[in-house]
Amino acid sequence: MPGMSAMVRQVLAAVATDDKVVDRVVDAARGNSPEVARLPAAENRRHIAFLLAEGIAHLERGGAADDGDFSAALALGADRAAQGVSMAGLLRGVHAGRTELIRASVELARSLGVDDGTILDFMIDLDHYVGAVERHIIDGYHTAEMQLARTARDLNTQVLRRLLVSGEFPDAAELSRAGLRSDGRYHCVVSTVTDPSHARAVEQRLTPSGVYGLVEGRLAGLSTSLPSWSDDLLVVSPALPLSSMRLTYSLCTQALLVASGRSGVQLLTDLAAETTLAAFPALADTLASSLLGALDHGSAFHHEMVATALCYLDTGGRISATATALHVHANTVRYRLDRLVELTDVDLGESPDASRSHVLTTLHTWWALRTWLGEVTPR
Repeated sequence: MPGMSAMVRQVLAAVATDDKVVDRVVDAARGNSPEVARLPAAENRRHIAFLLAEGIAHLERGGAADDGDFSAALALGADRAAQGVSMAGLLRGVHAGRTELIRASVELARSLGVDDGTILDFMIDLDHYVGAVERHIIDGYHTAEMQLARTARDLNTQVLRRLLVSGEFPDAAELSRAGLRSDGRYHCVVSTVTDPSHARAVEQRLTPSGVYGLVEGRLAGLSTSLPSWSDDLLVVSPALPLSSMRLTYSLCTQALLVASGRSGVQLLTDLAAETTLAAFPALADTLASSLLGALDHGSAFHHEMVATALCYLDTGGRISATATALHVHANTVRYRLDRLVELTDVDLGESPDASRSHVLTTLHTWWALRTWLGEVTPR
């Protein structure tokens, strides 16, 4: 059906470039599989983008539905096996994503004026191809599963997942095989690395001082010493006993979200305040609205005032340091801060009210400024 394949190719190409449709497919997969939802959303988007690109290339070559290059589908199955997603969890996500992709494609075909009879043929053609993709995902999963089952590395990963996620404490023999001691103290390390091939390269650099593996889709591990450097973002806890690792891992994953956009080794203790505050977004919005409600979200100058005040607090309330950081004159900093105090209820540390805690007042102000700044796009 060369004509029908051309239509499928045209629709897939349009779907692949439509972020809203891709989001629908991602949300469907995550919403129907708790195991898939535990993976970073970016990891799901990465694979869906590869699958759509592979589908377009396959159809452009004129290949039959069951022939050709299905490397992206095989890689998806292999990655999910390496990431510890069960076959049932994988299939729930794949089936939901498949249904949403077909639904979105039919909607797009209708918007192009395609008649219902042709759409029915189109659905059969598309479903045939997507079914082939699904079979290759399963093949990739089974192949990787058998390979992993034969490696000591996978045994180590299973021990990590039990310690960090399920809270099941392995016996002394299992810990010993993984290179861990029941009475040892370890740094919990959680990274943003999700691609299994990249994870293996990073793991090789980190392994001499610890045990690492993919946990909930991210490279994580337990180390006897602090990692000295990393090109990727790593959140690292203080050295703690194994019995506290499940809670510590949870804190590290929350801190990882706060540290998004940074790189290198970030200490959990340095991110403590930001991680705690990030757990209460509704309270942050309420505080920002209360203190900064008079500001216009679309005003570039109001944006500059808030950014300047936040930098002022981050540099210890020093005008000269703020001016240097923002590359502006010190008088510009003073003017922006004065105008902000005039327009809002913020306290930049000069309140004469002795009944108020200076530390808490500064914290409230910093939290409100950062929240407001994160919500706006100035005109």
